[in-house]
Amino acid sequence: MDEYTHGHPHPTGLDVLHDPVVNKGTAFSEEERDALNLRGLVPPQVLSIETQESRVLENFHRKATDLEKYIFLIALQDRNETLFYRTVVDNVVEMMPIIYTPTVGQACSDYGHILRRTRGMYLTARDRGNFAKLLDNWPYEVRVIVVTDGERILGLGDLGANGMGIPIGKLSLYTACAGVHPSICLPLMLDLGTSNEDLLEDPLYIGIRQRRLRGEEYDETVEELVTAANEKWQGVLIQFEDFATAHAFQLLKRYRNRMCCFNDDIQGTAGVALAGLICSGRITGRALRDERLLFLGAGEAAIGIADLHVSYLKREGVDEQTARERCWFVDSKGLVVTQRDDLAEHKQPYAHSYEFLTDLEKAVEQLQPTALIGVSGQPQTFTESVLRAMAKLNDRPVIFALSNPTSKAECTAEQAYRWTDGRAVFASGSPFDPVEYEGHTFVPGQGNNAYIFPGLGLGTVASGARRVSHAMIETAADSLASQIDEASLEQGLIYPPLAHIREVSAKIAVAVARRAYDQGLASVPEPDDLEAYVRSQVYEPVYASYA
Repeated sequence: MDEYTHGHPHPTGLDVLHDPVVNKGTAFSEEERDALNLRGLVPPQVLSIETQESRVLENFHRKATDLEKYIFLIALQDRNETLFYRTVVDNVVEMMPIIYTPTVGQACSDYGHILRRTRGMYLTARDRGNFAKLLDNWPYEVRVIVVTDGERILGLGDLGANGMGIPIGKLSLYTACAGVHPSICLPLMLDLGTSNEDLLEDPLYIGIRQRRLRGEEYDETVEELVTAANEKWQGVLIQFEDFATAHAFQLLKRYRNRMCCFNDDIQGTAGVALAGLICSGRITGRALRDERLLFLGAGEAAIGIADLHVSYLKREGVDEQTARERCWFVDSKGLVVTQRDDLAEHKQPYAHSYEFLTDLEKAVEQLQPTALIGVSGQPQTFTESVLRAMAKLNDRPVIFALSNPTSKAECTAEQAYRWTDGRAVFASGSPFDPVEYEGHTFVPGQGNNAYIFPGLGLGTVASGARRVSHAMIETAADSLASQIDEASLEQGLIYPPLAHIREVSAKIAVAVARRAYDQGLASVPEPDDLEAYVRSQVYEPVYASYA
């Protein structure tokens, strides 16, 4: 009984069965059934968590669509959190595409229609001035918050409060992939309205029915939120997720040196892409400093990758100007060049003196990139002619189609391999199946942020880091890149197998924590054995005993 430490009085009977944190369903022992007054409230057979998991999988596989599988798993999470995480951890390769990309995109689009039980917190524009009071309604100590305002959900645009599926999904991965304890995680929707007319007219929409706050009101509302969160849970890690591009850069610039925070779309994507580029070099034989990057898209992900790439090259001894000249961008209007007067602030450092081109294929032919990186959210933009142009220029072209969900990918894995005659080094944001081409099996790498942010979060929380520094992101990328073996590279795989994600994340967490201590950013006294300490913080989904 004393192991029930979630801030409640000792529960009995139905209270236990209705609390997903402690509910074990048919796994309660005979002694627990007596101690908690559960006799008659559960079937008489005592089943192990392994048997329960087999039942979950049997029902999971009966579901006809991925969305139905998502709904089933979220219902399990709301009913029995330990069993949910046990199932996901044991079957992460099969489960991750369901609880996160690509299925979470459809789930967010339909969120108001599939909602069964609320999770996390919703703070709205109508609650301004009362955020601190409302946060007191959350009963647990929080160390990690994932917050979105729902304006740029994946490549799907403004989904308003329906975007809550993203913080919930991200924090599920914090726990499943790195073992961050679920009780210290808070998914948070900052509902400031929506400009999506379909949602405003949908009778089942769950958010406030007003157009989005803008300008000074928007800034003041975000300021109230982060201030209230840090006053209630001092040093809490805040992950900004799926904010519109202009707000994302603005918020990161405003808060990164004030508090412990990062933007996953900018920095997490950058970390996983940098690791992929480092590993690609082991296949292509090209040094990172010799890569010439051409980005399709010039938003959060693209600029984040370029900024981290430049920072990394500077650490390797390349001067900043030279490093920036290795990065080129094509946005929705064309090549980002100095003579354009319509460039947002975040694009200007990468505007080079060159003729303005509107066509991606021409940009490839003239700029002669070694790596083509898609972060545009525009599907099928890496056409056959574009990829054949890349293959003509490079013996081993690097092709990253990173836009999510799968429906937004710039090309498929099969297209990348076939149109480059099997010579592409390919990675995508969402998963693709292995590809058979001329007697060779290619295993496409999934450049998923889940390879970076859970380990980064665990290392940050374990060390009590006061900030998330650029160096900590670089360290996470380095650690990820170091964990790919030669056998995987021979298959074209540039990321470790997803089945090993918990061990990958643990190593990243240790490296990140060590960097936090080296930089003087840690607030927790440094342990004698840092690795053992970090690993001791990892949550394992096993049932506690209550008798």
